[in-house]
Amino acid sequence: IQVLIMGESGVDDYKLADTIMVASYNPKTQSASILSIPRDTYVGRKDRKTASTNYLQSYKINTVFRSGTNIPEAIDRINAITGLELENYVIIDTKALIKLVDAIGGVTFNVPIDMYYTEDTDQNLYIDLKAGEQLIDGAKAEQLLRFRHNNDGSTYPSSYGQQDLGRMRTQREFIITVAKQTLKAKNILKLNELLEIVHRNISTNVALSDAKDYIPYIV
Repeated sequence: IQVLIMGESGVDDYKLADTIMVASYNPKTQSASILSIPRDTYVGRKDRKTASTNYLQSYKINTVFRSGTNIPEAIDRINAITGLELENYVIIDTKALIKLVDAIGGVTFNVPIDMYYTEDTDQNLYIDLKAGEQLIDGAKAEQLLRFRHNNDGSTYPSSYGQQDLGRMRTQREFIITVAKQTLKAKNILKLNELLEIVHRNISTNVALSDAKDYIPYIV
């Protein structure tokens, strides 16, 4: 099972897919993996206005998304650069993320560096986290997963992966941590509830009934 996951952010009338991942799960082998695709990955196309063979330099994968209105092309472009044959997709915004993390009582996670960013007033994005292991609730999870650099321009160390590479690494490690803590005994009985929370706050072509069929395998 392979699903394209796009995490959108931005204002209501203009959102980009700032987080793009391919999640793969094999219930027979009980293996799962996550592939991050940098949001600035160039997927140039021919300039249709001039019918020339020149390519638009600014055509990046996150702009193909176009507030969720251009999913077929986004899937086609990602299939082209990965060699995959994706059909299923999930578009998730921060509302679902916050509700999910809060529903499992928060997540204990080791924040890799101090994070302080307050300059994106258009999106009302305020990030203020200290490095170290701590309980991350839904609001802090949004800060953690959207951070790229501090107000002074400093970012993750090069050994970790700077800017978007560091953010993608943090996202992958956080998702793995969420999965492990979600499947603790106290949360097993909540799986249907958690799946419904997610499904109410996402856009997807995967039927909820189909997704629920895999709960026994996941457990």
